[in-house]
Amino acid sequence: MKKFSIVIAGGGSTYTPGIVMTLLNHLDKFPIRQLKFYDNDGERQKVIADACEVIIREKAPEIKFLATTDPEQGFTDVDFVMAQIRVGKYAMRDKDEKIPLKYGVIGQETCGPGGIAYGLRSIGGVLEILDYMEKYSPNAWMLNYSNPASIVAEATRRLRPNSKILNICDMPVGIQERMAAIVGLKQYNDLEVRYFGLNHFGWWTAIRDKQGNDLMPKLREYVSQHGYLLSDKEEVSTQPSWKATFGMAQNTFALDPERFPNTYLQYYLYTKYEADHMNPDYTRTDEVRDGREKFVFSECRRIAANQSIEGLKFTPDEHSNYIVDLSRAIAYNTHERMLVIIENDGAVSNFEPAAMVEVPCIVGSNGPERLAMGKIPRFQKGFLEQQVAVEKLAVDAWVEHSYLKLWQALTLSHTVPDANVAKKILDDLIVANKEFWPELKKDKKEAEAELSLS
Repeated sequence: MKKFSIVIAGGGSTYTPGIVMTLLNHLDKFPIRQLKFYDNDGERQKVIADACEVIIREKAPEIKFLATTDPEQGFTDVDFVMAQIRVGKYAMRDKDEKIPLKYGVIGQETCGPGGIAYGLRSIGGVLEILDYMEKYSPNAWMLNYSNPASIVAEATRRLRPNSKILNICDMPVGIQERMAAIVGLKQYNDLEVRYFGLNHFGWWTAIRDKQGNDLMPKLREYVSQHGYLLSDKEEVSTQPSWKATFGMAQNTFALDPERFPNTYLQYYLYTKYEADHMNPDYTRTDEVRDGREKFVFSECRRIAANQSIEGLKFTPDEHSNYIVDLSRAIAYNTHERMLVIIENDGAVSNFEPAAMVEVPCIVGSNGPERLAMGKIPRFQKGFLEQQVAVEKLAVDAWVEHSYLKLWQALTLSHTVPDANVAKKILDDLIVANKEFWPELKKDKKEAEAELSLS
């Protein structure tokens, strides 16, 4: 059986140890000969890499390991690029969340103004990694977890239309894990689903087990009462903000009790409630810094110092199972059914053909083949059309260096109350992102209109 070479782009991520543990846990079905880390922050990556080197040495010494900041070293001789970059790291996520909250608008890393800001930072970083892959390993596939996936997917569709990149998300997988637990199954891929939407903006329309039994009635009864929350015992290690998120699904489900919502819809359907219940002084960035960030880096330093995995606290990341399954589908042409972000092109028949939708696809060695989800209802269609326009305008702004297009994108976002608030947020975001965004230009008419508004 062929053994594969993988580079994790964003090797300094706190998610990297979980991905490594998942890969090591599946060597029987996805063998690896070489694992590399690549990151442009060598100091941060070194903490993670020093620990992962010990883990690999003790669990799978036959795997060659390398951590590097050199693109040629990182991307030469690889079969898969697993990308999970965060341009600007947590310092910029902090601003994505807290700047909108100054104006009473949701502060969230992938939704609303914060998501748009993050998207404009991510585009250049993802394109850079994609170009490295195509230069040094032109036959490789890039599996991109980098957020916000919809904006990144629209940018790669437009700017790298022939590239071998799959934009994916683990949030639907995480929700399906919960659905499986609710109906008494073991894992997400025990379910066969129909789903449509944009990334972080979609609905499940059918859920069955592998024998074809309809699981929707049991799930409807449960979700209408509990959302996606499991028992107290099962939620003991869940962070408070995520408990609130999974519980809030009860309310988003109420708007369409025929279909199950992605949890991120709470930010669009209950915008005022969510903004009012966010603490502008302590957002999810702070929660991550005080939680996962501290845990991962302290555990990595402990492992590296001891040069032993005795007492190892890292476990396989259940969401990372998806990226292994996706890699296997491409490597072995398994034609598995998986959720992928792909150009619509008729998958949703009454929706924009060039939208980057998230739908079930059959995945094999030539990539994904979209499945037809048919027509969608007016409520979802109207909502999706607004959101896809936001994403396309954001990419327009990046490509054209257009202040106006970005102002339009923020104004059109369902999370922002009006154009004046959008402009105030945008002007603050421009200052915060001066090291990362392209310089945005205003023409004479825009400047005159801005003067009249003030």
